[in-house]
Amino acid sequence: MQNAVQFQSHLSVPGPTLVDPALAEIDATGGWQAAGISAIWRKLLLQAEMAAPHVQVASIEGEHGVGKQTLARYLLSRSALAGTAFKRRDAREWLLTDLDPGTMAGFTYLDRVDLLAPPGQGLLLSVLKGLQDRPLGRVLLVASSQTPLRQMAGQGLLMPDLAFRLTAVRLAIPPLRMRREDIGPVAQALLEGICARYQQRTVELGPGALGKLLQHPWPGNVRELASVLEAALLETADGVIRPGDLSLPLAGELVQPLGTAPAPHELKLDDMINRHVQYVLDLNHGNKLRAARQLGISRSTLYRILGNELVLTH
Repeated sequence: MQNAVQFQSHLSVPGPTLVDPALAEIDATGGWQAAGISAIWRKLLLQAEMAAPHVQVASIEGEHGVGKQTLARYLLSRSALAGTAFKRRDAREWLLTDLDPGTMAGFTYLDRVDLLAPPGQGLLLSVLKGLQDRPLGRVLLVASSQTPLRQMAGQGLLMPDLAFRLTAVRLAIPPLRMRREDIGPVAQALLEGICARYQQRTVELGPGALGKLLQHPWPGNVRELASVLEAALLETADGVIRPGDLSLPLAGELVQPLGTAPAPHELKLDDMINRHVQYVLDLNHGNKLRAARQLGISRSTLYRILGNELVLTH
């Protein structure tokens, strides 16, 4: 069993640009990009590269929107399965509908294994046990979680044997607020992707804009940064994003990340939808067409949500 992989470095070294289609709704040929130069991010890439040729099962942990799929794609690109399809599956749906252990092959990215109920955990454990006898290079299963899996096992929320097997190779991505030196290069890479998507010339951050981005805590991580920059780009007319173009909530108005545990009075799904949709609307200054595009829903669906009064306007 491989040693657990974690990040510990604090040395500044450059890092590559990586594609992460999960950062926003995109077409099949375009893509958002996440770039990082921090020591932590570069160390994660190095550890993923070292582990990739020798691993069948790995876990990637991190908050909502932090770049777990980006790292998973990098892991795939350095493995014996490089060039094969990146198959993303919801862990619960995969175990119920798509799983066939006898024919399992290739790369599978299992999303949100931390949401598996005990029966699903037992089924996944049996799958992992069956992989022990499979030769390397045939199967690579990467499990993603917004909650540390070992912590869940310690709290009795996850089968200890399952947590041990999933985290033999463990890549934990820190939130964007803990690697602020990445905000500048990530923002620039995102802007380049947004401009390519809208088929317009590159937009740059004007004086003071980066400073404003650096001051924000980014509860939604890179995904939130992408939304803020897209809204700002659509507001500017001269190719320069100024501090006033960046619509960021005040400290008392920050939206709780979807991956964190809500307070008891916020457990209703309608309340979660209310907060998230209103936040995206605020980012887009009330523009419903842009908000719908960033939410990944049609404008008519957004109007139905608003009509059902799930969203409380200011």
